[in-house]
Amino acid sequence: MSTYVYGITTATHPTLPEGMDGVGDPPRRVRVLTEGGLAALVSEAPEGLRPKRRDLLAHQNVLAEAGGGGCVLPMRFGSVAPDDDAVTGVLAERADHYRERLRTLDGKVEYNVKASHVEEAVLHRVMSENPELRALAEANRKAGGGSYESRLRLGELVVGAVQAREAQDAAEVRQALEPEAAAVGVGPDSTGWLVNVSFLVDRHSAETFLAGVERLRKSHPHLDLSVNGPLPPYSFVEPGPAEPAVSTAGRAET
Repeated sequence: MSTYVYGITTATHPTLPEGMDGVGDPPRRVRVLTEGGLAALVSEAPEGLRPKRRDLLAHQNVLAEAGGGGCVLPMRFGSVAPDDDAVTGVLAERADHYRERLRTLDGKVEYNVKASHVEEAVLHRVMSENPELRALAEANRKAGGGSYESRLRLGELVVGAVQAREAQDAAEVRQALEPEAAAVGVGPDSTGWLVNVSFLVDRHSAETFLAGVERLRKSHPHLDLSVNGPLPPYSFVEPGPAEPAVSTAGRAET
């Protein structure tokens, strides 16, 4: 029977879950495997596991309950090993890495920030910032819409200006929030987002970080900012060396 891994912590963690259910239907009971002063929160891995809401919430609940008593390195949803021995083998092989991560991430949480442009607002902004665009748009207006070539030229200039603003806004979001973070992780590119960045924040500094987000909203009204957190620090566990013993059956986006 393969083994599902929720997270890694120390063997002396004060509130490891007892009698807690995890993923699966029916839910599999969460167990603790220990090796060399480290502990892995695991259960049997259900066959055909997919990132359904019920199982995503079960995964998060195990991490939340265990994290209430101290630092837990969260594994992504769907982390599966062939068996318990494979899990303890990874704990032994990567003990130094996990201990370092547990020390570094203790007391810290992750906030994921995504941003996209509000179309009408960003168009108004790029027009107001670019005299050439305003002049060409006004010339086209006076000419009853302008020629095909002039309309095409205006469209190309607008697209270029918006793209330049996307790059500038992405840099400004990161620069504004980075001082309040212990580390920053850039997420994968995805359609519709000009920013997808995770920030590692001291739990006691969370209010300051969120206040920075609110200042950004006020200073950049052409941006649609979304914040997800506090989360377990998924983006900061760091993969390190290849781990052939562990595979991923499904993933949850942050």
